[in-house]
Amino acid sequence: MTPASFGRLPDGTEVGLFTLNNARGFEVRAIAYGAIILSVRAPDRRGQLDDVVLGCDDLEGYLTRSRYFGAVVGRYGNRIANGRFTLDGRTFQLATNNGPNHLHGGVKGFDKVVWLAQPHALDGHTAVAFSYTSPDGEESYPGTLKARVSYTLTERNELVVDYEATTDKPTLVNLTQHSYFNLAGEGRGDILPHVLSIEADRFTPVDDTSIPTGELAPVAGTPFDFTQPTAIGARIDADHEQLRRGAGYDHNFVLRDGPVPGGLRHAARVVEPASGRTLDVATTEPGVQFYAGTHLGGQIGKHGHPYGPRTGFCLETQHFPDSPNHPHFPSTVLRPGATYRSKTVFTFGVD
Repeated sequence: MTPASFGRLPDGTEVGLFTLNNARGFEVRAIAYGAIILSVRAPDRRGQLDDVVLGCDDLEGYLTRSRYFGAVVGRYGNRIANGRFTLDGRTFQLATNNGPNHLHGGVKGFDKVVWLAQPHALDGHTAVAFSYTSPDGEESYPGTLKARVSYTLTERNELVVDYEATTDKPTLVNLTQHSYFNLAGEGRGDILPHVLSIEADRFTPVDDTSIPTGELAPVAGTPFDFTQPTAIGARIDADHEQLRRGAGYDHNFVLRDGPVPGGLRHAARVVEPASGRTLDVATTEPGVQFYAGTHLGGQIGKHGHPYGPRTGFCLETQHFPDSPNHPHFPSTVLRPGATYRSKTVFTFGVD
């Protein structure tokens, strides 16, 4: 573990930088602002290391140009319709920062705060834990929420993300990790040749503001069928109403049920044919949002690289979007005395 400084906020608050390494040369860097994953350096089939996560070179970029690059988003990752939900008979109105809807925790979500960092070792692996206390009423959410996110790097090139949270009042929690990946290397073209598979027979269709309709629709016979490995670009511009509404892929997939050792289920696999790099995602969450980065464009990223549309993809493990307004969706309510726990493992390899 190598701690350093990544700069200071305008108010003088220092933002720590933490580098995790394993014996195989794999490297992950994270910063305390937004608990952002700054970079992931992974080998290709020739052993060449490249950074496969989109982002910025300096703190100023994350303050002014970020599209949630690498951040933990919350309290509620994804969208809530009209920024409104009812809990125990009381209606709460949140900020509407994404058209008519609430997105990723609001105007100042967890991606825009400095977390308290604590480097440590876990089962012999290097790790860093970030904690943040969100006060009652922050972004109009009820309850004081104490959140903790830990990043652990194993010798198997696994990046393990553990989430925990407690509250003193009933509230909503849906944390996720918003890294944009390009397994060819950040800044090296679009992600359309990447081959994707998702362990999901259903997805949640959306309306024209990207809010789920409530239906759990079959993927069979649609461009959303990734039950077999398929290039991301193979059907992204097909004539399909849901692709038009999402400007491509920006949808939640309903992961298959079934007993999984350790509570984890395999969610997705991505292969980049040219480099041979692979990414496997396993999670305790019931869904994963696959976003193909269509709305990227105009950002200047690391090393001056322009990030155009579809130059990075996200696999955001999560509960479903707008769950508070769909009682048949898995609940995102956290109550006093209970602990929210979630785990996602990103495993990098070579095909």
